[in-house]
Amino acid sequence: MSLIIQNISKHIALTPKEQLLFLSKTETHTFKAKTILLNSGQICKHSYFVNSGILRSFNINDNIVEHILTFACEGWWIGDMYSLISQKPGNLFIEVLEDAEIVMLSKENQELLYTEIPKLERFFRILTENSLVANQERLMDNLSLSAEERFEKFRIKYPTLLQKIPQKQIASYIGVTPEFFSRMKSKLLRK
Repeated sequence: MSLIIQNISKHIALTPKEQLLFLSKTETHTFKAKTILLNSGQICKHSYFVNSGILRSFNINDNIVEHILTFACEGWWIGDMYSLISQKPGNLFIEVLEDAEIVMLSKENQELLYTEIPKLERFFRILTENSLVANQERLMDNLSLSAEERFEKFRIKYPTLLQKIPQKQIASYIGVTPEFFSRMKSKLLRK
C-alpha cells in the first residue's frame, strides 16, 4: 500500500476502488533540493504529500528575514492553507530541502474527489483541524515558552531533522537568531 493511502487510512477507510480513484487524481514528481514549489504571491493550487525528502514553508519579511512556518517530512502534508482554501495569492514559499518525491493533489481534483468519494471531505477536514490546532499551539508556544523550551518541542516534533537541516533554519523556526541559537545549543550540550 502506498504511503499516501496509509496516511489516509489513519482516519478513513477507502475501498480498493476508491484508493485507485484517489490515486488517479494525483501526480507524483521528484524534485531536487532547493526547488521552490510555490512562491509568495502565487495562488496555491496543490496540496503536497511527502513520500520522501523534506520540505519547508516560510515567508520573507520586509527586512529580508526568513520565518519558517513548518517543515514536512516523509508522510506529512504541506501547502499554503490560506491560499489553497481562498484561492487568493498567498505569502508563503514552499521549498524542497532534501531531494524529494512528492504526491501533488490539485485543488480542482480534491473538489472532484469530495463528490466522488464524500468521506474524503472528512479526511481533509481532520487534516485542516489538526493543522489549525498545531498552528495555535505553535503561536501560544512562541508567546509563552522560552527559546530553550521551543527548541525542546522542535526536537520532539522533528527528531530526524536535527542532523539534516542547517542550524539557521532551526533558529528561524523557533524564532531566534542563528547566533543566539548557536550559544543556546552549546549551553544545552554542556548540561
